[in-house]
Amino acid sequence: MVKRQIHTRLMGSSFELIVVEEDEVIAGRRLEEGVAEIRRIEALLTEFSPDSQTALLNRHAGVGPVSVDPEVHELIGRCLRLSAITQGAFDISAGALKVLYNFKQRQARWPDAASLSDVLSAVGHRYIKLGPDTVFLSREGMRIGFGAIGKGYAADRVRTLWKSQQVKAGVINASGDLTAWGKQPDGSPWRVGVADPHDPSRILLWLPVDDMAVATSGNYEQYFDLDGVRYSHNIDPRTGLPVKGIKSVTIVSPSAELSDALATAVTVMGVSAGLHLIGQLPHVHGIIIDDKDQLFSSKNITTHAPT
Repeated sequence: MVKRQIHTRLMGSSFELIVVEEDEVIAGRRLEEGVAEIRRIEALLTEFSPDSQTALLNRHAGVGPVSVDPEVHELIGRCLRLSAITQGAFDISAGALKVLYNFKQRQARWPDAASLSDVLSAVGHRYIKLGPDTVFLSREGMRIGFGAIGKGYAADRVRTLWKSQQVKAGVINASGDLTAWGKQPDGSPWRVGVADPHDPSRILLWLPVDDMAVATSGNYEQYFDLDGVRYSHNIDPRTGLPVKGIKSVTIVSPSAELSDALATAVTVMGVSAGLHLIGQLPHVHGIIIDDKDQLFSSKNITTHAPT
């Protein structure tokens, strides 16, 4: 068996794609097809191209319904269901709130009440209306974005493509959010590390992964500190305020799309509500590290200390 891999930048993130195949030429072809599939999804969903369906929907916010591809319609439908089960903690319209803060430069800035109220008026999954083949952002100024679910969706699509081509084993890793199946060429399982929030280069523990997906949301890359409190780049769509109290959330589930979305949602929900939600969902597991460095995990999750 041959293991081939490629590293490239897609969807604004670093992607690593790995295939295990019997033939090196076929393995290389599968990698090219996987990259092409991610680029196709990026072109469809990006907020930064005027030709994407996301941009088209955002331009027509408050104006009227827009016909979209069935693929986009179905994805938005799943997003709305996730909003419902997370009681609004996950919301694809929440990206509009990021204009109120500057996380990349870590500048502590709190919006005034009027600005917060104005932006919040155009945020809310309940204002996204689905027709049979249309989507309508019913509030003027609304914007949707797939930053909290798009990379997971792309990983799932590549996994589906490769499995249909009988790829023996593979990994699609988008900056730590990944899906994997099968075994490595030596027969060992794929392993995913959970990073130490104090030192992301250090692994606290690792998880064996086979036909599952893992995603992590942490406050150690984009954040700001104010009055001794660290605020995450994750924003609660219901209040418009950045999240505090949790350093990282790791979700394991059968779907990279689901893991990606739930990592964000549980960060917003907090330890107690997040663990309760995880416990209600079949085949979903989670690890949460709070701001006091306490580690909480759901039932029946297998972890290993680093060797």
